[in-house]
Amino acid sequence: METKSTERVNQTSSVSEFILLGLSSQPEQQKPLFVLFLIIYLVTVAGNLLIILAIRTDPRLQTPMYFFLSFLSFTDICFTTTVVPKMLANFLSERKTISYSGCLTQMYFLYALGNSDSCLLAVMAFDRYVAICDPFHYVTTMNPRLCVLLVSFSCSFPHFHSLLHVLLLNRLTFCDSNVIHHFLCDLSPLMKLSCSSTLVNEVVLLMEGAVVLVTPFVCIAFSYLRILIAVLKIPSAAGKRKAFSTCGSHLTVVSLFYGSIFYVYLQPVSTYTTQDHMATIVYTVFSSMLNPFIYSLRNKDLKQGLRKLMNRKTA
Repeated sequence: METKSTERVNQTSSVSEFILLGLSSQPEQQKPLFVLFLIIYLVTVAGNLLIILAIRTDPRLQTPMYFFLSFLSFTDICFTTTVVPKMLANFLSERKTISYSGCLTQMYFLYALGNSDSCLLAVMAFDRYVAICDPFHYVTTMNPRLCVLLVSFSCSFPHFHSLLHVLLLNRLTFCDSNVIHHFLCDLSPLMKLSCSSTLVNEVVLLMEGAVVLVTPFVCIAFSYLRILIAVLKIPSAAGKRKAFSTCGSHLTVVSLFYGSIFYVYLQPVSTYTTQDHMATIVYTVFSSMLNPFIYSLRNKDLKQGLRKLMNRKTA
């Protein structure tokens, strides 16, 4: 019995690193992929920084909606930084490795920041709901204290969710293979590598994980259902267009983010395949890159704020 216990410890400790197979095993594709994702990363960081600077420097953008958007942009920068720099390093490396502790750290921030994005999108939907359905009490309802509390909760609660999954994963034994069929450290491919029972991890992922993921989406859906009912009661077509225009950007971002994330996580671990890589890229990389364009192209105030910022830089 003691021998088996010792073997288990040795097996666990022997996995000091994992090998990330990445997006392609073809050597000739590594440099083009490096250039592509480097451009995407630079555009993501620059675009979201411009959104943050425009909101901070333009007095007309000092409203709850843009306050939440600035934190969404900051979270997007951190979120994509959790994934892309390691991808870029592996594109240029012969051995695409990540240490055991580095793998758990990446997964921790992947879940914490991803769910912070999810919560912030729900908060922004609530803000639009109050603005359209109860405009006369908007200023008192969305007061600075509530805005700070909503952002604080959105950026702190997901860390407990992430810590739970990392601690449960750390209990598993990895003894057969250390090759991850993915470009990042994620729960499903890691659990498939374990030679110990993953029943507890799978149950927690499907129950607690689903609740944490679906609850913000339900809040968003409820908010927009109430918004739709309120907008349909507006008599003028111009009034309806104005109301919908304030929600169009947010709905586009929500569809892009949740469409890909549901595809990846609301399925059993055993069905996870490499075909899910594209959906993972959408919510970890492309969504963060596209968000600044989606919000700035459809928002006149933000476009003016960005124009003023650029004029100030070139002056």
